[in-house]
Amino acid sequence: MTQSLNDTANNELEDWWDDGPKKASSLRERMCMASRERFPVSRMIRFVRSPDGDAVADLTAKLPGRGVWVRSDRSVVDGLVGSKGGFSRGFKQPTTAPETLPEQLDTMLLERCQATLGFAKRAGAIILGYDQVRNELQKRKPGWVIEAADGAEDGRRRVIGLSVALYDRVRLASGLTSEELGMAFGRSHVVHGLLRTGRFTDVWTADYRRLYEYRQMTDSVWISGTVE
Repeated sequence: MTQSLNDTANNELEDWWDDGPKKASSLRERMCMASRERFPVSRMIRFVRSPDGDAVADLTAKLPGRGVWVRSDRSVVDGLVGSKGGFSRGFKQPTTAPETLPEQLDTMLLERCQATLGFAKRAGAIILGYDQVRNELQKRKPGWVIEAADGAEDGRRRVIGLSVALYDRVRLASGLTSEELGMAFGRSHVVHGLLRTGRFTDVWTADYRRLYEYRQMTDSVWISGTVE
């Protein structure tokens, strides 16, 4: 029985622990170190242990060394930072995590979303502005409709209403503030945006989903459906 229990523990450890970035990049699904639930790696965050013994977030899963996996959920990261064992249990050796880690991770996930939007804008894949977005919607189905969380309700309702009227289901990103969106484009504020279908769509989908789940947003991603 003891041997069987040890085997089970080892198997679980292998499931939330990888042997380096090469192995991590080939994974499709992993177990969360904290909750022991399985998730696609696209919905998780990899952490590595620095030479100084600190837990370091590895959003690209490319940092050297063994990594542990945690679901993209701030409450889970908060729990690991605040608990006595925390990341030490995952790495099987003393590992510290600063109290600021959850906020730092939120910033990193946000900046990744902003960078993707910035690249898309330079490639001509982003439309900004109320009138411009409405005009684009009437030409073709968007990859994403992007609305600031703090935008005027009347303008948001009109853009969303037009999207639903023209297309069966449209993906809506409404979790970033106008200031957070503005920073992606070198502006003070952006309220209405549209990401054209194309090579940036999948990248933005993955980046936004991780931030969406980390912040535990509640707005529907599909205007006429539910989060997928």
